[in-house]
Amino acid sequence: MEAPAAVEDILADIPAGAGAEAAEDQPQGFPCGSSDPSVLTAYADHVACSVWTGELSSHGWKVHSLGRHVPAIEGLIAGTGLSPLIACSVDTGDRGLLSAFVERWHRETSSFHLPVGELTITLDDVSSLLHLPVIGDLHAFDPLHVDDTVQMLVDLLMVVDAIAFESARVETVQCRGPYVRLQWVHDIYQRRCQAGHWTVAAHVYLLHLLGCTLFANKSATNVHVVYLQALGDLSMTERYAWGVAALVYMYDHLNDASMSHSRQLGGYITLLQCWIYEHFPSVAESTADQDYGEASPRACKWIATKKTVKSIHTPSYRECLDRLQILDVCWFPYGEHREVRDFHVRSCYSGLLRWGPVAVYYRLERGVRQFGYTQTIPAPPVDSWVSYDDIHDRWMHYENHIVPAGEVCVVPGACSSDYIDWFFRISHPFMTPGHALDPLPHGHAPQPRVVPQAPQTDIPRVLEPGASSTSAEEPRHAVEVCDDIAERLERHLSLGVVTSGSSTHEVIEECLKLARSVTQDHLVYVRCRRRRHTDQA
Repeated sequence: MEAPAAVEDILADIPAGAGAEAAEDQPQGFPCGSSDPSVLTAYADHVACSVWTGELSSHGWKVHSLGRHVPAIEGLIAGTGLSPLIACSVDTGDRGLLSAFVERWHRETSSFHLPVGELTITLDDVSSLLHLPVIGDLHAFDPLHVDDTVQMLVDLLMVVDAIAFESARVETVQCRGPYVRLQWVHDIYQRRCQAGHWTVAAHVYLLHLLGCTLFANKSATNVHVVYLQALGDLSMTERYAWGVAALVYMYDHLNDASMSHSRQLGGYITLLQCWIYEHFPSVAESTADQDYGEASPRACKWIATKKTVKSIHTPSYRECLDRLQILDVCWFPYGEHREVRDFHVRSCYSGLLRWGPVAVYYRLERGVRQFGYTQTIPAPPVDSWVSYDDIHDRWMHYENHIVPAGEVCVVPGACSSDYIDWFFRISHPFMTPGHALDPLPHGHAPQPRVVPQAPQTDIPRVLEPGASSTSAEEPRHAVEVCDDIAERLERHLSLGVVTSGSSTHEVIEECLKLARSVTQDHLVYVRCRRRRHTDQA
């Protein structure tokens, strides 16, 4: 395993309070931004506000790559559920592309704000991209004192001799807290392998792996020792929902990086970059591995090296996103991957998620189009904070906190007729007041921005009993109604959001057979009821 290089950091001078000054100048909203600030309450301090006032905040990125573990600990690593992370990491982060998305992230909604509405990284994305479990416990570790850190290193990493003990203490002093350098962890790993202490070597390897992937911080040189708590008993490590951990830390770092005072992004950059590759093929210039097989995590499909990642600046990506249309988004990218990684209903959970002391909001009701449902105006985000124990209890009883299923999309990305107008009032769908100065990807000339409209289609509706038809005086024929029902059921199954073999899948198939028995097999007859006329005396 190689220790990562230092993070490259691009700094820009942004005067303190620039966002607040913009807010004062626009008491009823922000320039080219939201006219209704009731949802994005922290927009004045958001990086997007600084972009609109002519200032640019660039973030530095560094994605870590890991070496393979020794064969002697392969079984121990595989049993933890974390081994997919070894092959997932991209080599190079696309700073321009990632910056363009980070500045569209909003803490209040836990989503990216784009001209087509809101999208977010979901638990299903994590499961498909990284093959990490999204079912299991949420870890509840507490912050560590420096003395506890040294003791944990002694207990789990066999730092027992006086020299090694003093080395561990010096590490925590140099790192100014309960951290150790990744290079120090790497050295300990080599020593434990040489001594044949394979269980301890597995502990060290996993700590390094987590510090370079899920829990990568801005320093890019150290890792928090507290993660060893989840690795103490390797036979119990797989009981944790590591996919939730990945999402919690990604959300938390996006919350921080989207503020105007921030200059860097921590967290697992591979997750964000591959999510963009999957959902925005018209924006990101990505290179797919021709030898990729669906048995591997979906993130392994993408090649991102210095040779393949284009040197496109953030302003050019801003222009691409400003022209984004609903049909440009790949709403269901994992259709071919479902045989390997089923969709789990837990991905439809809505509420707080936590990993240790870090808690974030997972607001799936704002991105139901990603699961095949028509997006309507969601309820205002409410910060109803609960205790850590309550968060875990709600997660374990997730079935009581699932986003209600709405109307199935007739076409991907469909939304209600009033959604886009509402979204433009509460958000900032465009990031640039004019055209970017840098040339656009593929040599395209700047194009006028167009307000995206939901794909229009005629959706047949079944009238309520006693209601009059808007298109005809007579009610619709029962066969026609059954045909509409069959089409909707087939469309729902084709989205892949219902797991094959589940009870829900079986019910939908049975209903589909009943509907088709009317429209195709003609096994049901419709008896016409004659109206009785009563003569008036």
